[in-house]
Amino acid sequence: MPSHIIPSLVDQVYERILDEICDGTLPPNSRLIQDDLAEVYDVSRQPVQQAIMLLRERGFVTDAPKRGVVVAPLDVDLMRSIYQVREVLEGLACRLAAERATGSTVLERGRELIARGRAAIAHDTIANQIAADIAFHEYVSELSENTVIGEMSRPQLHHMRRTMGEVLRLEGSVSLGLWDEHEEILGAIVAKDAAKAEALGRAHVVRAREKFVARLEELGASARAAERRRALTRIAR
Repeated sequence: MPSHIIPSLVDQVYERILDEICDGTLPPNSRLIQDDLAEVYDVSRQPVQQAIMLLRERGFVTDAPKRGVVVAPLDVDLMRSIYQVREVLEGLACRLAAERATGSTVLERGRELIARGRAAIAHDTIANQIAADIAFHEYVSELSENTVIGEMSRPQLHHMRRTMGEVLRLEGSVSLGLWDEHEEILGAIVAKDAAKAEALGRAHVVRAREKFVARLEELGASARAAERRRALTRIAR
């Protein structure tokens, strides 16, 4: 969003709830009680209600029987599908960026974002590490000069942000290899090698999918096994 545009109250509440979902403050299956959220955010009930409607439409919250609205569980099949679409969009963004980006500031700005990302791994929170990663991808989308890519990518990036956060809170920092890949992508864009930029962009997303979706599957299997053990314990009693 351009810096001169002030987000509406609904947008502000939406972003705050989304941030808390993505950083784990509101974990999966947490209840979202509108009156409580309105009090915490110091707003009326209406913007909270509208923000929750948007979050529901975009798959971040869902309705639960007898519980009202809850944070949606992480859905492995949904994430696999998102990464598949993201692979195509990222490849296209990288190709178009290589074809269209001009000016000396392209390399300078890209290197600045990469340096920020590497510094975040060394010194910052997981949330800020992920934010640095998203900032780089948004920059590539901006360089593509295709606004539809950005509009289509934005909700996907937040789902990916949530998935990365869930995994990395258990595993630790983002790998430095991720930023090596970003540097390669930037190099291809600056060299105006469209085919290489597209291939690197797509491969980057495929590697992320293999890492994060596989880990989600493992976490889901562990959770189901723990639930079975609890059920057996209750029966034994």
